[in-house]
Amino acid sequence: MKQTPPQSVRRAKHLCMATCEVCENEYDKAFEVVIGGEHHTFDSFECAIHALAPVCAHCNCRIVGHGVEADGQIFCCVHCARKSGKTQLKDRV
Repeated sequence: MKQTPPQSVRRAKHLCMATCEVCENEYDKAFEVVIGGEHHTFDSFECAIHALAPVCAHCNCRIVGHGVEADGQIFCCVHCARKSGKTQLKDRV
C-alpha cells in the first residue's frame, strides 16, 4: 500500500504522537513498556508507575523500589510486612 506524505507539518506531527494509556495525553516523547509480551504506552514515569507498579498489601502505596515479599504478598517495606504479621522479614543491617 502506497502512503502519501502528510499535507502539513501539523498533520505530520499528529501522526507521530502516541497516546498515554493512563491519562490519554498525546505526546511525541511517549515510551513503550513490554511486560510478558503485553505492550503499554505512557507519556511519563508517573503514569507507568500508576499502571504497572505493585501495591503494598498493608498501606496500599505503589511500590517503586524493590519492596519485600512474604507468602506471596508484596510490601513496600519490612515495617508494613511486620504490621501484616510477616515477622520473619528483616531490614538489612
